[in-house]
Amino acid sequence: MKAVKIVSFLVFTSSLAFSSCQKELAPKGDTAQTDAAKREQMGHLKQTNTYSSEVATKWMDLQLRLMASTSGVANVAFARQQAYSGIGLYEAVVNGMPAYQSIASQLTGLSGLPTTNPGMAYHWAEVANATLAAINKHMFPAASAATKAAIDSLENALKAQYSSETSADIFARSEEYGKTVAQTIIDWSETDGYLHASDTYTAPSGPGLWVPPTNPVPKTSTPYWGNLRVMVAGSGNNAQPGPPTAYSESPSSDFYKMVQQVYTASQNLTTAETNMALYWRDVPGVTTPGHYVSILKQVIQTTNASLDKAAIGYALSGIVVYDAAISCWQTKYQYNLVRPITYIRNVLGHTTWSPLLATPAHPEYSSAHAVLSSADAEAMTAVFGDLPFTDHTYDYLGMPSRSFNSFRDFGLEAGNSRIYAGIHYQPSINAGLRQGRKVAENIISSLKFLKQ
Repeated sequence: MKAVKIVSFLVFTSSLAFSSCQKELAPKGDTAQTDAAKREQMGHLKQTNTYSSEVATKWMDLQLRLMASTSGVANVAFARQQAYSGIGLYEAVVNGMPAYQSIASQLTGLSGLPTTNPGMAYHWAEVANATLAAINKHMFPAASAATKAAIDSLENALKAQYSSETSADIFARSEEYGKTVAQTIIDWSETDGYLHASDTYTAPSGPGLWVPPTNPVPKTSTPYWGNLRVMVAGSGNNAQPGPPTAYSESPSSDFYKMVQQVYTASQNLTTAETNMALYWRDVPGVTTPGHYVSILKQVIQTTNASLDKAAIGYALSGIVVYDAAISCWQTKYQYNLVRPITYIRNVLGHTTWSPLLATPAHPEYSSAHAVLSSADAEAMTAVFGDLPFTDHTYDYLGMPSRSFNSFRDFGLEAGNSRIYAGIHYQPSINAGLRQGRKVAENIISSLKFLKQ
């Protein structure tokens, strides 16, 4: 589990804390209390882990629809929705988790979160519902009218369900608290620098440098994403992979052989390799961060995780993927390495060659899929352990599900799929896998969810 020990003794510590709360709140002697006061006290004893993860998985499911239907947004940008939703959910319900603490003070720039009223009851599922509804409304401003209606519909359906489970005052208090948490997270998100991630950028030109796709003008995807504020200070320490293979057009060079490997693979793809590449395409699809949300949702459901564990998983995976993306984009636009399609056509001489998947509009090195997938795999392992699982993300497209012995296996496959897709070199994939793991390890070793 490494240093964080995120879910160690989850049930044990919660039960101890629950017993302790019972003793603290037990009435002394024959003191008269109103029924309302008793409800307030006993309601407070209902901790986050007594609620199912339904509210989290339903919002994750809708977020996947929002990601899939939102156009004009760079794939990597959906890491923001994943991260801020996960942090928002965790901070919304952590006060109902006696063994755990807010992580706000450990995140860069986050302050001013509201606190719950001591001794007052909260319906943690409704707190989560109000928080996730507000954050998703804000994070998808360009959603269609029908999609915005779906957001309202889910929020209202859950409100109707939860309002029948508690008193009116507890419900109102919970909803208001959730909205306040969400607004604090939203205000914080607006200061992370994302508004300048796609500012005008002129790519340098020269031998071995990336040539942006043109249609009809050069297109560059989020060139300044690497400038965004990281969630955890120091998350990128020692994660940068160093320079890529030295550029050369000599047939005897390592660079030439590296590109030749991509071309040879493209001419000899097996059905299994093609299926792997298409499965991890993700765009069009649920987006790459969306694929991680989908995997998280499925694991929460198959393990029957309660709301507290769902919140931890959502927060940690979101933070890790977000910071890993920043680290990766710093690498990409530092080295501006040429993509396979340019070298294969112009140097190898296969002028009509095209990769299996469309080449993204950003430099080649390092592989974003490798960085993000390996990082997410480490986060999932930290929360759920070395858990075998089957991914059904693309059942709706008629794709066969894919099974893995561990989360790290999926991270490795997702990264390696890009050579069969024809859009990355193997050394760039290998470097990306190491980079993502290092970012995740930095975060997991420093971010403390459990109280000290």
